[in-house]
Amino acid sequence: MGRAAPSVAPGIATPWWLQEAPPDEELAALEGDAEADAAVVGGGYTGLWTALELKARDPSLDVVVLEAERCGLGPSGRNGGFLHGYWSSLARFREVLGADGALAVARASDGAIPAVRALDEDVWLREGGLVRVSATPAQDPILDRSVAAARELAVEEEAIPLSSGELAERCRSPVFRTGVFYRDGATVQPARLVRALRRRALAAGVRLYEGTRVTRIQPGLLETAVGRLRAAEVVVATNAWGAGWGPLKRVLTPFGSYVVLTEPVPDLLAEIGWVGGEAITDCRMFLHYFRTTPDGRVLMGSGSGPIGFGGRIDRRFFEDRATVARAERGLRTLLPGLAAACIEHAWGGPIDVSADHLPVFGTVPGARIHYGAGYTGNGVGPSWLAGKILASLALDADDEWSRLPLVGRQVKKLPPEPFNYLGGKLVRAAMLSVEDAEEAGRRSSAPVRFVASLPERLGLRVGTR
Repeated sequence: MGRAAPSVAPGIATPWWLQEAPPDEELAALEGDAEADAAVVGGGYTGLWTALELKARDPSLDVVVLEAERCGLGPSGRNGGFLHGYWSSLARFREVLGADGALAVARASDGAIPAVRALDEDVWLREGGLVRVSATPAQDPILDRSVAAARELAVEEEAIPLSSGELAERCRSPVFRTGVFYRDGATVQPARLVRALRRRALAAGVRLYEGTRVTRIQPGLLETAVGRLRAAEVVVATNAWGAGWGPLKRVLTPFGSYVVLTEPVPDLLAEIGWVGGEAITDCRMFLHYFRTTPDGRVLMGSGSGPIGFGGRIDRRFFEDRATVARAERGLRTLLPGLAAACIEHAWGGPIDVSADHLPVFGTVPGARIHYGAGYTGNGVGPSWLAGKILASLALDADDEWSRLPLVGRQVKKLPPEPFNYLGGKLVRAAMLSVEDAEEAGRRSSAPVRFVASLPERLGLRVGTR
């Protein structure tokens, strides 16, 4: 076992998930003109689940997926591998969708883990549940609201409160105060999952073109640098990159999220009792999320990365050392029993955040162009739900999926640029300062607290609170 080391520089090496997953053969790009019944832009989780669902409902459909690079090189191969639905978000969803709407979406999301299990592929699926922990007094109310919402909606079993002693039986840390257990939680190896979905799509007859960046989206027509694809139905599944696309430009903001990954430390995990495979998050506004791997590595992520300007995804989303340092500091602070674990890998990527932190699905008015985005960092499980919704929209089906309240809803617009970027940057800095002070047991200044509270005052959400 190596000693603790400084943060590994992100953006230098391929993310470990992509290194570890068995390789697949790169597919050719689309060249010239082509036609299809349905075209999907984006070969990540959302695009692949959508293509699979379209073929499952109508095997005769000619479905084409256009991927700008290779499937999985984006967030679908870079995320933390948390696979869960929306029971842990019930309180927040109720505020926006009402009680019936929140319950409908949470219940609909329940199919994600069974769907991954049904792939019957080695994607490291481990169904250990999801645990949210409080690490400071200021985080306690978040968990209280979650438990209260489940109780008030008569689904107490979906949010089980954990005392400090019960929490320690799952993972011991001197900074953990209380927790909540959600049974709909699992972990996967993200790159293995996206490659399994890719194989399934190809086997189902989906035509997949990699290295094919779409440069223009029009009704019935997608243009690339060297070709055009005509399709009656178009699905835009580019997620964070959708923040730069007209219909979603003032709906989404890209944020950076980074992770660090340790060497294998199974003995240390046994010492702190974290052997059940639970996925864990804290309740910071820009949360920490952490999980283990089958060989005893620990991944710690921080959703506190940079904010994008005008929806652009630049190198800051892949090479931000400051956010990697925060992720490593989170590991050392939240899990001091792993102090001797050496960091071996670090990487980052963009997440797509809507103004109210809920996903958005819809169809561009007057066009057969459908979209789904705004996962706010929780996309592995909800992308399965997105596939159901987007397939229903593309097939013009009036069913349980198209009637979910996430579809066609009016989302509060984000401020125009440069105000969204400058304001978001200022608020982000204030929020980080407030929570750093909380963790140090002190109170930040009144002006900093006021700036951190601005999104809530304006009816927007930046962090998870």
